[in-house]
Amino acid sequence: MVNLIWLLMLLAGIVVAGINGHIEIVTEASLEAAQTAVTLAFELIGLMAMWLGLLKIAEDAGLVALLARLLRPFTRYLFPEIPRDHPAIGSIIMNMSANILGLGNAATPFGLKAMQELQTLNPRPDEATPAMCTFLGLNTGCLTLIPATIIGIRAAANSTDPTIIVAPTILATGFSMVMAVVFDRLFRRVYGGHGG
Repeated sequence: MVNLIWLLMLLAGIVVAGINGHIEIVTEASLEAAQTAVTLAFELIGLMAMWLGLLKIAEDAGLVALLARLLRPFTRYLFPEIPRDHPAIGSIIMNMSANILGLGNAATPFGLKAMQELQTLNPRPDEATPAMCTFLGLNTGCLTLIPATIIGIRAAANSTDPTIIVAPTILATGFSMVMAVVFDRLFRRVYGGHGG
């Protein structure tokens, strides 16, 4: 679907440029955008390496494990249908911890593992369970304390203060996480899911 949307946007741009008699703009814009993308990618390498290195040190120092311990009561409330010792709980906690610390690359494998473990508890494999829906909502709207990727992009774009995005990001992601939890509980009650 995304590929189709991109194709339609490209075709619309080419058609509009052709109708206006400026078809050469399409080639110029394509080459300029490709060059900008390569430049931005190279500028991000150093910044991302520094941030991810610092966060990896924090992970090795036990910060992720500490967050995991702090989040355990929270997950028991959100996922009451999952047995306490089930491997899904551990993967969910690690995914949320990585998201909170801005470790998006580290969060993805934990998220995939959590979904696999949740599927083992699914009595109807063709349908998502309430726990799966809750986890998806949390994963999408999870609180982020260190938006490393956005800081890197802003720095690469020559922002005078790339870290100014930290406070708004914490507020926005905190609000989105609260809304995800509220609507999850609401929909569980409305549709009769477990743990409502």
